[in-house]
Formats: sequence, C-alpha cells, structure tokens
Amino acid sequence: MLTTLRIKNLALVTDLTIELTPGFNVITGETGAGKSVILGAINLIIGQRADRALIRSGTDACTVEAVFDTRHLTAPLADFLDENGLDPGETGELRIRRSFTTTGTNRQFINGSPTSVAVLGRVGEWLVDLHGPHEHQSLLQPTRQLAILDAFASLEALRREWETAWDRRKELAAERASLVSDDAAHHQQLELLRHQALEIEAARLSPEEEGVLTAEFQRISNAARLMESTQAAQSLLSDGEDSILDRVGGLGRVLTEIQRHDPGTADLSNAHLAVTEALHELNTLLSRYFDRLELDPERLQELEERINLIQSLKRKYGTTLSDVLAFGESCRLKLAEWEGLEERAEKLSTELAAIDKKLVDIGGQLSRQRREAIPRLSRAVSQHLGELGFRQSRVDVDLMTDTDPGPTGFDHCEFQFAPNPGEPARPLRSIASNGELARVMLALKTVLASADEIPVLIFDELDANVGGETGLAVGKKLRGIADRHQVLCITHLAPVAAQGHSQYLVSKQVTDGRTESRIERLDGPSRVAEIARMLGGQSAAARRHAEELLGQPPTSKSGDPSLF
Repeated sequence: MLTTLRIKNLALVTDLTIELTPGFNVITGETGAGKSVILGAINLIIGQRADRALIRSGTDACTVEAVFDTRHLTAPLADFLDENGLDPGETGELRIRRSFTTTGTNRQFINGSPTSVAVLGRVGEWLVDLHGPHEHQSLLQPTRQLAILDAFASLEALRREWETAWDRRKELAAERASLVSDDAAHHQQLELLRHQALEIEAARLSPEEEGVLTAEFQRISNAARLMESTQAAQSLLSDGEDSILDRVGGLGRVLTEIQRHDPGTADLSNAHLAVTEALHELNTLLSRYFDRLELDPERLQELEERINLIQSLKRKYGTTLSDVLAFGESCRLKLAEWEGLEERAEKLSTELAAIDKKLVDIGGQLSRQRREAIPRLSRAVSQHLGELGFRQSRVDVDLMTDTDPGPTGFDHCEFQFAPNPGEPARPLRSIASNGELARVMLALKTVLASADEIPVLIFDELDANVGGETGLAVGKKLRGIADRHQVLCITHLAPVAAQGHSQYLVSKQVTDGRTESRIERLDGPSRVAEIARMLGGQSAAARRHAEELLGQPPTSKSGDPSLF
C-alpha cells in the first residue's frame, strides 16, 4: 500500500506530505482546489511523462516522493530490483523519488539508487492501477486481462504448470540452438574437421622423422656418385706406388735415417707414426662407407613419397611437423566435442518433443476452462454494472486461440463492453468516456477483487453522470474492494465520500500573496461539514443527511488524522 506521499513545488503545491491509510481513502474538495495534483504526483511516481509546465512558478525544480509497504506484494519485486542493480531493501518498504527541473533534467531513484524511467514504469505496474483521465490501467492490457480471467477461473495452478513447462522448453530450445546449428555451413565444417583429423592421424607422423628421411633420401639418391667418390678416395690413399700411404711409407724411411744419425729427432718419427695410423683409419672408414652404399630405386621412391606427404601436410597445417601434429590433436578434440554435442542435441530434440506434447495437453485444458469461465465472468460483471447504472449493458470476453503457443498458452483475449442493447461490444480500450470506463473498471474490480494482485487502486471521475442510489452503490463497491486493496478515490459525490474509511479535503488558500493547495484529514464534525457541503450546503437538513450517510459505514480503519 501507499503509506506516504510527499509533493514539492508541483503546480499549486509548495511542500506537502500526506500519510495515507489502509482501506478506502476519499479525496474531496471544490473544483480547482488541486485534487488533480495528487494524481499528477502518483503518475510521476509510476513512470509517466514529466511535464516541466507543472513545476510551480518561481521555482526551478519539482520533487515527488512516495513510500510503499510491499510486505504483501506478490509480484517478484525484490528479484527485479536486484537484476537492475537496485537495493530491494529489507523491511518491506519501497521508497521512490523523482525530480525534474525547468532545464529538462529528469532524475529518479528507488531506495536511494538512481534508475531509469522504464524501470520506474515497470515497478509502477505492480504497485498502482489508476483509473481516470490519464489512467495507468493494467486492465486495458490484453496480457493482464488473460491473467485476470485465469484468476477468476481458478487456473493459477494449471497456468503455473504451463509456465514451468514453457520456461523449460525455452531453456531446452536455447541449449539445442547453442549446441549444433542446422545450417549447411555447420555440416561442411564438421566434415572438414573429420577429414583433417583423419588425414593427419593416417600419416602417423613423428616430430623427428623429417630430418632422418631427408638425410636418407639424399644419400640414396646420390648413391652412384658417392660410390665413385669413395673409390677415388680409396685409390688416392692406398692403390699404386704413388698412393698417399706408399709415399708416407717412403717418408718414414727417410725419417728413420735421420733419427739414426740424430737420436734427438724421435718426435719426428712419432708424428709420422700418428699420421700413418690416421690415414689407415681413414682408409678403413671409406671401405665401410662404401659397403653401406647401395642403389635401391624402390626405397628411394618410398622416401620421395613420404617426404612429399610431409611437405603437403606442412603446407596445409603448419610450418613444422610439431605444428601439424598439434593441429591434428586440436581437430580431434574439437571433433569429439562436436560429435558429443550432436548426440546431446538429439537427446534435447527428444525432450523437446515430449515437452511439446505436454504443452499441447496443458494448453488444451487452459483453453477449455477459460471458455467455460467466460459466461460466468460476463454475468457477474454485468450484474455489478446494472447496480452502477448500466442496467442493460454487458461485458464479454473475446478469447482467441492460436496454433502457436506463447508464455500464457495458446490463447489471448480482449475484454469487451456493450453499453446499450443492440450495439456491438467493443474493446475496453476503445471506450471514450472516462466516467463510463471507470465504472466498468469498478465492476470488474469488484468481481476480481480477490484475484487482482495490484495493491493500490485509484479512481478519478468515477462519479461522472452518477447520482442517487447509483452513487451509493459506487461507494459501497469501492468500500468492498478496499477489503483487499488500498483504494484512493477523488469524488464530488457525497454518497461515495461517506463510504470512505478516511476522507481528505483539498483546499486552496493564499499565503504571502500566493495561492497554495493544502489537504487535511477530516474526522468528526469536519467530515460532517464537508459531506454537507457536497450535498449542497450547511443547512440543518444537509448536515442531518450527511450524518445519516456517515452512519452507514463501520468504524474507520485508518490511523490518526494528519495535516500536510
């Protein structure tokens, strides 16, 4: 409920605070006294457009602040505030403040944290339903109308079952879409991965083999030339009288002769011996190398094919064999992941098919029970309309069923109103008269009081073209709704005002040469006087009539009187 409303520098208001009470709050006063300022302030609180022309002349800014008791609010307010980075509070108190300036600056706060007008509007939809010239009316929204129909038909449990299944379906569909795409590009990519992984795996590569293969290829491909060169080297070393070894032998004899005449030259003989042994070792190595050389065309072809394969893989997948192997491992892992995802997608498709079947079953039940409830709802609302002066009017519900499901089932609906016999019913949103619309809303609210979850209901111009017994019926219905909601009503009709649990009088006064609007809580004699004024004056008869009207309702539910 709305507990406190503070208005500063709005129209004729300088700085006022009103403490509202539970139940039925009535606001009365002469035309032009400033009653509409309260509605304007509440409209700002619930996210409606801010008009700079409303800022009190002589000031450059306007501020409106409201405090709501949200302890019994069923809407997911705390989660919504948390999702939008706002403090949900811990005491069940929601504080909304909005200010705007003549320069166009517009600021709004929830529980002290800055927010947007859009967030303010969303919160306002859960808190306030305003029926009047600039109405904030949830009942005009088809989605809200369907929820009301479901509540009237006691379909909350079935609807929650639908919503649970529908949310689960969205989760499954989103997961499946994220796992595997159905387009041709995805399948081409999957086939490419399979080809790449298999091509690299089939090559059976090792990081070191390229160098070994290249060396062997060079050796075998040049085997004939190597054999010829090896033989030539051996011939120079050991063949014939002019070979290196033969000449080295002659050198040894000369050195021996030198040592015989000069024993101090033994080191020369030793050096000669070392050279001779090295040359013999070289000759042995050449012989062994020659024996390893062979002309093998088949092996040469094998090596050439293997090297060509390696070069082809390197051109495709990396500059080194290590890069190629790493690419192949990446393909293998990704392929395993994607194939696992495809398997998961198939399971999800099976789950989706099962949940679609469940949705068809639940949706069919919802549609059937909604249609069964419509005549009962129409009769109940039309009966209340008769008591409110529309004796030959009726309200109906146009329920339309689609083949494709939505968040609320296969249906959407439109509440319709036929004010006169023989005239076709029209959607509620097309009703032109504010007074007419407000009374239709009152009839709906009376029937749906227990189902409607919005805590604060505000009615303006409800008494247009209403008088006598109809006015009393309007007041009693508002009082009945106030058993489950906080009701605020601006009225010029005494029978309506007399039904209020609390009554506030808006008046104008001149202070320091400027006109200001004030409001005071009425009680006892002051309330009798105001009801008498609404009846036409302060005569003894008017006061007795006022006392009679005020004697009908039980003791007020409200708290102490307040003045702001």
